[in-house]
Amino acid sequence: MQVGEPTKAARVVVLGMGGTIAGRAERAGDNVGYDAGAVPVEDLAAGLPVLQGRNVSFEQVAQINSKDMRLADLQRLVDRARVHLADPSVQGIVVTHGTDTIEETAYLLQTLLAPAKPLVLTCAMRPAPAGSPDGPQNLSDAVAVATEPGARGVVVVCAGRVHGPHEVAKQHPYRTDPFDSGDAGVIAQVEEGRVRRFRDWPVAARRTGRAEAFLRASAMPRVVWLSSHADAQAWPVRALLAASPEQRVQGIVVSGTGNASLHTELDAALREAEAAGVRVVIANRNGAPPVPYPQQPFADIDGLSPPKARWALTLDLLEA
Repeated sequence: MQVGEPTKAARVVVLGMGGTIAGRAERAGDNVGYDAGAVPVEDLAAGLPVLQGRNVSFEQVAQINSKDMRLADLQRLVDRARVHLADPSVQGIVVTHGTDTIEETAYLLQTLLAPAKPLVLTCAMRPAPAGSPDGPQNLSDAVAVATEPGARGVVVVCAGRVHGPHEVAKQHPYRTDPFDSGDAGVIAQVEEGRVRRFRDWPVAARRTGRAEAFLRASAMPRVVWLSSHADAQAWPVRALLAASPEQRVQGIVVSGTGNASLHTELDAALREAEAAGVRVVIANRNGAPPVPYPQQPFADIDGLSPPKARWALTLDLLEA
């Protein structure tokens, strides 16, 4: 069998979540004023050469702009991904998703499921009717990764680059290659349907195995994400502490400046919160893992960026 040649017996499942890749604009060439998630996932794949001769099934899980992702949407995605991963006839899964929160969804899926098969999230920065949409190529590359022998774990595929779930971050609001994986670099590149790998596929994390608790939850623990900055003050933290018991915050992720440093007033208020039973963790505002130092005000979580640290803390509190 030639490299990239489809295996008819193995099935690829494409789950649609919406996003720009499924966007519809009133006029062709409008790359910013579009309606995200309007195009059904099966229509996105119509006519893609990479799917010819493959056993592919489609399922619309949600049709939403990823900035508006809700707990119920994520729970449906985790549940459907888990069902298909357990099916021995499924070789891999592709998820079409919006770019704005794809890094959060990738981290959550890898953490909860740590799949032994490839679970590939893909996206677009141009809507489907754009003059030169990037979605079709991204979807084609995602299928290539989902059918790559030996591939495993959750990855994000965009602009020919394969990003890991712990490192990927959206760094640009407009260009078609908006993601970066920091010092770790990408896992692989997709070139003409072939996957060239540079480092290992993702593996299980410390919080793997919490899918059941996540799926049962009617709401997540209350975790707030704050940021340190010039003239940061104590009042946001104290306002959270003054909330009624049913609105009381359980955890705070704070984005530090530089190497996870905090404004003195904010630091003092966060220590009050910690003394009151609120769990406080720190992350770097720039997204890079903090370099540990003796005066680091609070512990970080595995060097995660703020949005991923928020999910990690939420999952910790969910099972506390």
